[in-house]
Amino acid sequence: MALLDADADVALVRIRDLAGRTRGTGFLADHDGTVVTSHEAVDGAERLVLQPMVQSPDAGAGATAWTRPVEPGAITPLPETGLALVRTDALRPHGLVPLPIAAGRPAAGTAARLWAGGWLDGTVVGPGRDVTYTATDRVHLLDETLELGLCAGGREALRLGGPAVGGPVLDARTGVVLGVLGTALHGGRRAGGHAIGLRAVAEAAPRSPLAALLERNAATVPAYGSELNPAGALRLTLLTAEAAGWLPRNPVPVERPELTAEFTRFAEGEGTAPVLGLVGDPGTGRSTELARLTERRATGPHPAPTVRLCGAELRADDDGLRTAVGRALRSAGLTLAASGRTAGDPTDLTPDAVARLAAAAGRPLLVLLDA
Repeated sequence: MALLDADADVALVRIRDLAGRTRGTGFLADHDGTVVTSHEAVDGAERLVLQPMVQSPDAGAGATAWTRPVEPGAITPLPETGLALVRTDALRPHGLVPLPIAAGRPAAGTAARLWAGGWLDGTVVGPGRDVTYTATDRVHLLDETLELGLCAGGREALRLGGPAVGGPVLDARTGVVLGVLGTALHGGRRAGGHAIGLRAVAEAAPRSPLAALLERNAATVPAYGSELNPAGALRLTLLTAEAAGWLPRNPVPVERPELTAEFTRFAEGEGTAPVLGLVGDPGTGRSTELARLTERRATGPHPAPTVRLCGAELRADDDGLRTAVGRALRSAGLTLAASGRTAGDPTDLTPDAVARLAAAAGRPLLVLLDA
């Protein structure tokens, strides 16, 4: 099931000044405490205070409604894009959950949900044209914006300085973030409203702080289906190992350096062989070593996806190994869908899509066939 408004609420943060006046809204985008908002929300402010919009049920017992003030050095203003990033570790006790960011640019006609003091329906009309952002120091011409179609109430909410400052724009079908609202954005023609498209801005400046944030988001905040990202692929493939009981063991088995080195050479593409065979007599620990390999790939500095299969899962009418991999991934997707709401449909995938995504991220998909 796709994310609902209530699911997204636990990622929202209210931005205030030290006097308690609301300056805007932002959303948590990674597990390091990075909040994305519009530049309007931080423009001219020396210090800010962040307040979770909703107290998560997972918040610690000692969590309070307010966080401590954010120092100026933790604010990254990006006025040329109309955006700002705010970094704090004070949100961790509140159990906030990051929202996944869209993998691509939204198509015209995409149904959207917008936070403007409450959730409103909208539509992405298309790219914005001749949109400017008026900051306190100067006017910026923005190249990567979205024109939005809104109801009458939505247009009122997007008035200058209104409750929509910094609010996220979500894809209504998948729940991923498409952009950030701004009330000081003005286009060359009358429109319902405008937002800054996050993916487009990051693609235009691939070495920017925003691009680095979107890379972290894709690697750590799962999304599925048409929005499948590396974090989603990793979670799905890890479920294939968990379903087979391939979990970390205690005590940890004795390390076999020669096997670990051989696995590393194979995974890093040394040589041209697409298949590596691990042989040995029954009871010598082959399955244990494959389980450890799965764990190392999933928990290392650059987590990589691994699908675990056993011989009994192969069928005579399978059209190659791809069919068995697809079946394992769909089973994992069904398990994930039954466990709660997700961004995108975890059952809407193909093994080819997972493999292409993993390869593009430089972390190729590994298939382990045991016994």
